[in-house]
Amino acid sequence: MAEQRISLQQRLLQKLSPQQIQVIKLLEIPTMQLEQRIKSELDENPILELIEGEDTDESYDNDTNDSQSDDEFSLDDYLNEEDVPNYRLSSNNYSKDDKPVDMPYSSGVSFHDSLIEQIGLSNLNEEEEMVAEYIIGNIDEDGYLRRDLLSISDDLAFHLNLEVKLADLERYLRIIQEFDPAGVGARDLQECLLLQILRKKGKGSGCLAAKILQDNFEEFTKKHYDKIIRKYDISEEELKDAIDEILKLNPKPGSSYSNPMSKSNQVIVPDFLLDNSEGELQLSLNQKNAPDLQLNSTYLDLMKTYAGNKSLASKDQKEALMFMKQKLDSAKWFIDAIRQRQHTLMTTMSEIIKFQKEFFEEGDETKLRPMILKDIADITGLDISTISRVSNSKYIQTHFGIYSLKFFFSEGMQTDTGEEVSTREIKRILQDCLNNENKRYPLTDEKLALILKEKSYIVARRTVAKYREQLGIPVARMRKEL
Repeated sequence: MAEQRISLQQRLLQKLSPQQIQVIKLLEIPTMQLEQRIKSELDENPILELIEGEDTDESYDNDTNDSQSDDEFSLDDYLNEEDVPNYRLSSNNYSKDDKPVDMPYSSGVSFHDSLIEQIGLSNLNEEEEMVAEYIIGNIDEDGYLRRDLLSISDDLAFHLNLEVKLADLERYLRIIQEFDPAGVGARDLQECLLLQILRKKGKGSGCLAAKILQDNFEEFTKKHYDKIIRKYDISEEELKDAIDEILKLNPKPGSSYSNPMSKSNQVIVPDFLLDNSEGELQLSLNQKNAPDLQLNSTYLDLMKTYAGNKSLASKDQKEALMFMKQKLDSAKWFIDAIRQRQHTLMTTMSEIIKFQKEFFEEGDETKLRPMILKDIADITGLDISTISRVSNSKYIQTHFGIYSLKFFFSEGMQTDTGEEVSTREIKRILQDCLNNENKRYPLTDEKLALILKEKSYIVARRTVAKYREQLGIPVARMRKEL
């Protein structure tokens, strides 16, 4: 008989509160999706409503900072107040008198270029980036990785002389699967849909749609709905809601990039607006899709009436009071989450502008400094994951165009004099060299490395090849013309 022993272990676990999870989810979504999220919250919570009339001009900071400073909200404390507190959400960043403007169209980028650009935001060294790019090169236009990792491992060993373990390849693939669009890098439809629903609902949400995709995909595809209903002991309506969630997912996440027309016809609604007023940069949030919110005074008065007559309240009235208390807490959390979202967005974008001030003043890409997520995280005191969420799918409108926040992040290198420059500067020089080369005798990667060395940029031939490929330029022999 095996010996049984009892031991004690002390572990430090970090758990997020529902409020923190709500803030994180709101932080991830861009302005266009925020509008739908707010509409959904208004539909589900009768205590939450839009502010209408002149009250919208009042500052959110003046109305809510004091009333929402406490972490816990007691219904008894609330009902003892002489005046009903007015929870509001507003901002001075946008005036109702502002004239609507047409947002310009964003410039398109290819699907694979988009994935390669996102590698620069990951904490990978040069060799790891090379492996990640090779994996991306095997992802098809629909967004799927059709080749198995063992074959890719063999290719890396044969073509690039890199011995990469399968476990490491799996880790790199997981990193790529965190890229946009959601579902990219999946090896089959089941994994593609599961990646999307987990990104949407959260890995620890335990939602029914995720369970079905994870454990009952065959029954789902064959429409054996009765088996799913029996297994989870759910109603047909609950199953229908879960299936509707699944049907909203994109089975071909790369398809939005496959159609050239989709890129030019897609309107980007910027999350930030930057004006240059006589040399002074003025940043504001786009408030058109973030309505001002408050608590419904009718429901608050009703709660006060019920709570003031507790001895006479019926069972139904008490249940109604508890229901409204729950909705009150939910509304308060949501308003506070929106406020935190706006504060985090403005804090992060303000520091990005300070970091890249020369670029935002002139719009000259050569003025962009090397900047990674950690740089902004250190300055703001926010976590790197928070900075990543802010930069993901967010855009800023400047007086010289609309830019994705990811555009401003790039790696850096040092010249032989110790000066730090952005890799974009290296790519710009390479592009100029290749544009002006003699097509009868195109420049090889070795010659390009020498040209960069003459300009004080010490770059290895292999790195030159990587930058050239990122620019979408073929090797020298493929560029040769008679």
